[in-house]
Amino acid sequence: MTASSDFRTRSAWTMTLLLTGLALINFLDKIVLGLVAVPLTAELHLSPEKFGLVAGSFFWLFSTSTVVVGFLSNRFPTRWLLLAMGLSWALLQLPQAMTTSAVGLLICRVMLGAAEGPSFPVSVHALYKWFPDRKRNLPVAIINQGAAMGMLLAGLLIPLVTRQWGWRMNFLLLGAVGAIWSVLWLCFGREGQLGKPRAALPQQGNVDLSAATARSHRLPYRRILTDPSVLCVFALGFTAYWTLGLTLTWLPTYLEKGLGFTGVEAGRCFAVVIATATPVNIGLSWLSQRMLERGATTRRARVHLICLSAVGGALIYILPTLFHLLPLQKVALLAMACALPTLSFTLAPALLAEMVPDIQRGSLVAIHTALASLGAAFAPVAMGRIVQLYGSANSHAYELGFVVSAALLTAAALAALRWLHPERSHRMLNHFVTRAAA
Repeated sequence: MTASSDFRTRSAWTMTLLLTGLALINFLDKIVLGLVAVPLTAELHLSPEKFGLVAGSFFWLFSTSTVVVGFLSNRFPTRWLLLAMGLSWALLQLPQAMTTSAVGLLICRVMLGAAEGPSFPVSVHALYKWFPDRKRNLPVAIINQGAAMGMLLAGLLIPLVTRQWGWRMNFLLLGAVGAIWSVLWLCFGREGQLGKPRAALPQQGNVDLSAATARSHRLPYRRILTDPSVLCVFALGFTAYWTLGLTLTWLPTYLEKGLGFTGVEAGRCFAVVIATATPVNIGLSWLSQRMLERGATTRRARVHLICLSAVGGALIYILPTLFHLLPLQKVALLAMACALPTLSFTLAPALLAEMVPDIQRGSLVAIHTALASLGAAFAPVAMGRIVQLYGSANSHAYELGFVVSAALLTAAALAALRWLHPERSHRMLNHFVTRAAA
């Protein structure tokens, strides 16, 4: 583990603030399509199934670009990779504002997804260069709350902008916000130094040398990607992204068409759902970090919390199908159901970083994001087909889609409780890399 004596508190939290702003913009870009779905589908004459296809297209190249840029982040400074992302996002908002066809919109969303895919893993990799292992839960949780804040602002502001100036104006405003962030990052963004090899590191005994060797030598990716613990982290991430994909693309429509809220009311309810995730995610992340500081194992402090959160969210997703509830009661339940699985976004990168060599951390977090985000690509299409079958004005159709999410969350959590042992995987991989370097 990297010595914490290199930890520079002020600079580390400055980078956290900037990267939180980037996450905010990232999720504004993601959610805007769902919040303008009703006027957009009416103008472009899209059926629910076609809208689900367009919405899911955002993730078609998301995974590919995430892996490619993730490997690049092992070799190139994250500062410049993140700047390139911010600028490209800003530019890609313009053609979305001017599109006049479903095909044009689909192409724009595919390109934007490719540009935004690497954001989270590269941000986490950049942040881990500033924070040692036992201090990583909270800053990543804060970055994730930048995403939550983006969705919260989207729910409050996008319906108002749409009502006042039309749905296209939202994309123009997002382009301006992305450009402003890029200027700030160019001025203040820096590269962290934790984990960077030193030319003249004094020898401090065989144990320290073995640990340093394990963290600075590469493992075969075949061995890492077949490790049961790594596969379980991927499965948890897939289900978390599945629920996120439904939230981004179908929750606003469910609130408006399924539950009967007006566009502005639906936006406010959406904001409530998103706002709930912030205290839940930060509170659970703080609890996990506190447990680690008091000597708890990673399996207890991270794995068990993720699994309990996933199962809790799954159970709450099922409740609207079992009981007759008022619309506001369903909103309250959805707020908790959507919030609990987000803990995976915070703790999964920390689990991977603990198990694999530092030199491969960026690529592994990227591979995780790439594979997990496939859930967000499939979920809108699956929900679209269910809604197409049962009718977009029927709340039961959307709730059946949430039951599918519940089943996936439960299956991934049970698998992780059985096979996700980060300390065991770390020892096995560490033993392998130490032998290979001997």
